[in-house]
Amino acid sequence: MKTRYAIVGTGGRAEFFYGSMVKDFRDTSELVAICDINQTRMNFTNDLLANKYEYHAVPTYKADQFEEMIRNEKPDAIIVTTVDRTHHTYIIKAMELGCDVISEKPMTVDEEKCQEILDAIKRTGRQLRVTFNYRYAPHNTKIRELIMDGTIGDVHSVHFEWLLNTEHGADYFRRWHRDKRNGGGLLVHKSTHHFDLVNFWLGTQPETVFAMGDLMFYGKANAEKRGETKFYQRATGNAYAKEDPFALQLDKNEHLKGLYLDAEHEDGYQRDQSVFGDGISIEDTMGVMVRYKNKAILTYSLNAYLPWEGFNVNINGSKGRIEMKVVEKSYVNSGGDKADEGALKAKTITVFPMFAAPYEVEIEEGVGGHGGGDPVLLKDIFDKPSDDRFNRAASHVDGAMSILTGIAGNISLRTGQPVAVDKLVKF
Repeated sequence: MKTRYAIVGTGGRAEFFYGSMVKDFRDTSELVAICDINQTRMNFTNDLLANKYEYHAVPTYKADQFEEMIRNEKPDAIIVTTVDRTHHTYIIKAMELGCDVISEKPMTVDEEKCQEILDAIKRTGRQLRVTFNYRYAPHNTKIRELIMDGTIGDVHSVHFEWLLNTEHGADYFRRWHRDKRNGGGLLVHKSTHHFDLVNFWLGTQPETVFAMGDLMFYGKANAEKRGETKFYQRATGNAYAKEDPFALQLDKNEHLKGLYLDAEHEDGYQRDQSVFGDGISIEDTMGVMVRYKNKAILTYSLNAYLPWEGFNVNINGSKGRIEMKVVEKSYVNSGGDKADEGALKAKTITVFPMFAAPYEVEIEEGVGGHGGGDPVLLKDIFDKPSDDRFNRAASHVDGAMSILTGIAGNISLRTGQPVAVDKLVKF
């Protein structure tokens, strides 16, 4: 019997799920409905289903008809790909109406909403999974394997540096993410991937978090400091934007045009705002320290305006050190081939044993987005998962522990004080 799915939120991330579901997993999965605040966007989604994926159109429901959709279409599970701040609303309603839930990361954006989700899981007994595709990328799984196998002994410290470039990094400052109320800032929306990886690699949970950060490159005030005098509100059709390498022209990309430009008359959402405009409340430069329950220490940095995209990770243990460098291909969300998202340009893992010569670790060559992690994750969701010694499937506890590091970081940014993670929510 096929598992029946409905999707709420048909923006850029939704196609990652429904495209794979109706193309690769028709024998096990069925898309029965979609839900969104915007009818034009849902119509565009149905056009993609029919013309791109040779699937049939599915019933559409506006956001205020979410519960009606569940009663009418009787899905087994709901996939939540809405704006982050609304995740908890749909997760909780779906579970109360008898559905399991698959949520795009981050699970939610603050500790209050996180507690509401945890309480609903306890109350309803339903299952919630959070989709951390980075766990499934072969190079990241290899780090988990090396640590599990004792290659460098007990891990004492991790230095994790993530670089977002001036294409992908800038994209967070063009769209709804620029308002911290929507996604919790990059420490929650983006860094949840990275904090989850450290939890996953080390097999532990965060204990204490301290953070610093600010908006130091994007935004109007920073541009003015650098001598900029020409400003605009949105890029499409604007003469000033034609000379701006940070501008995104929605009418130059058919997918972005259909999903956003043609749909904005309904809800006013502009996908192409200037990254050097007013109204940006998220940080672009962040540093975080975390102590874990196993006493390991993380030093972490995230910068969103750098010349290349990827990350450096250095892991120090009682028997040696692991160094990983990954260079990713740049992309704009929904602006091209899904396989380009997080695709790798280069990757190396080097082990430095305490009293032996260093050696480079062979890494399986992944196929697909996010370094080959996407196809493995999607198979894990929509097909029967195989036995996995690495336990890559992320539960609601994993989802909570990843965001709680970022949430604690946001509290520390506001207060200037270290934050105890265990005091934020009760499991």
